[in-house]
Amino acid sequence: MARKSGLLLHITSLPSPYGIGDLGPSAYEFADFLAAAGQGFWQIVPLNPTTQALGNNPYSSPSAFAGNTLLISPDILVKENLLSDDGLKSRPSFPVDYCDYAKVISFKEGLFGKVFECFKKDRARHSKGYDKFCSENSAWLEDYALYVVIKGFCEGRAWNEWPAKLRNREPKALDIFKSQHGEELEKVKFLQYIFFKQWFAFKGYCNDKGIQIIGDIPIYVSYDSVDVWVNYEIFKLDEERRPTFVSGVPPDYFSATGQLWGNPVYRWDVLKEKGYKWWIDRMAQNFSLVDILRVDHFRGFVAFWEVPVKEKTAINGRWIKAPVIDFFDTLLETFPGLPIIAEDLGIITEDVREVMQRFGFPGMKVLLFAFGEDNPEHPYLPHNFVRNCVVYTGTHDNNTVVGWFDGEAKAEEKKRLFRYLGREVSRNEVSWELIRAAMMSISNATVFPVQDVLGLGKEARMNTPSTCEGNYRWRLLPGKLTPDLAKKLLEMTTAYGRAAKAAVSYKL
Repeated sequence: MARKSGLLLHITSLPSPYGIGDLGPSAYEFADFLAAAGQGFWQIVPLNPTTQALGNNPYSSPSAFAGNTLLISPDILVKENLLSDDGLKSRPSFPVDYCDYAKVISFKEGLFGKVFECFKKDRARHSKGYDKFCSENSAWLEDYALYVVIKGFCEGRAWNEWPAKLRNREPKALDIFKSQHGEELEKVKFLQYIFFKQWFAFKGYCNDKGIQIIGDIPIYVSYDSVDVWVNYEIFKLDEERRPTFVSGVPPDYFSATGQLWGNPVYRWDVLKEKGYKWWIDRMAQNFSLVDILRVDHFRGFVAFWEVPVKEKTAINGRWIKAPVIDFFDTLLETFPGLPIIAEDLGIITEDVREVMQRFGFPGMKVLLFAFGEDNPEHPYLPHNFVRNCVVYTGTHDNNTVVGWFDGEAKAEEKKRLFRYLGREVSRNEVSWELIRAAMMSISNATVFPVQDVLGLGKEARMNTPSTCEGNYRWRLLPGKLTPDLAKKLLEMTTAYGRAAKAAVSYKL
């Protein structure tokens, strides 16, 4: 990576009048803000579909390939004559500072019904782009549409609870289902076409302004997903296609019982026999969407903690080695350079560091973790950084800097922070002082949550790990990203040699 900086903000957090951030005007305005502030990165969380049942968590998706249609912009649909203005005038009143997913889903499902009806009436106008999209994405699109429609037909039950012939993907049963539900299947595929069309137009706009998109990919997938339903042989499942082992991490300083995530774990022997095709296809899909990819729980590629499915905690698991060198050598044959960021937070062993060094993958440094102990050699203190890393004040999984300062940092941590900065700072200063410490470090890349640039408190936290409700709801209020703020960020970015491109004038 070149020496640059950027901001972390998921699309759902953007302002919009439709209850959730989307790929419409606010997304383009945020790109303009980044360009005006000299930023070269926009980091997001996964773009895959989310579900109410899993707390709308983008890391727990029913598909590793499909896009989240809730991010489709109604304003662009109107411009493309797929929706009338009347459909938007009657929208309900939405909260502006958080996402009410139930309300958003109900509203957008109604819009999508009208959009599909418009498509059917004038299919010829869209057929060229739509048919090309379906052809190019048939490897995952057909099965995703089937999964969504069958799940709806089965009243939302997990795929392993479907009628046996559908659960087991018997060709005749699937063909009969397709013949009976053709229009529903086409609606799913058309909405995916619209999502990807809007996304690629937006990504092109960002790239033209010198902004690279940093995406995010969780190492595991949800059991109740099209990925496991279709590719059951690459996961550790029994004869009834139920998990035999699930994912997690062992007990550590933070948890006496470890963490039990519950995702099915991979059969790396089968993946290797197949030339890692599923992973290659998954990476290809993600690299088409973003410029750089953060890989969540990177250490799981080196060795992963598997727990027997009947266990209630992660204590009685075991480490299983994966063919990490062969895997990444294979990926490099398809993706020269392999632009990934390894999420290496937590307890990382020497074998993981060796793999990262061998392939040149940058790791992550989080400043909020740097002051918990009196250790001048702490790897998250700026004077210990290396060039090839990405520095964050915090991530989507942490409290904001101000939230940490107000309610989590102990007196000794604050004392160490003040000593490191060379002076005492107030809660109104602490975010920007940590941003400055990251900016002036040797690290090539720095990324800051928008909440920290705005100096917001715990109310703006995006996610609290190990909780199922109330996450990924925070939204940026309109008008908060002002020209003065862009100028302030540009001045610091320029002072520390991180300005990505000649900054453009930013206007509200």
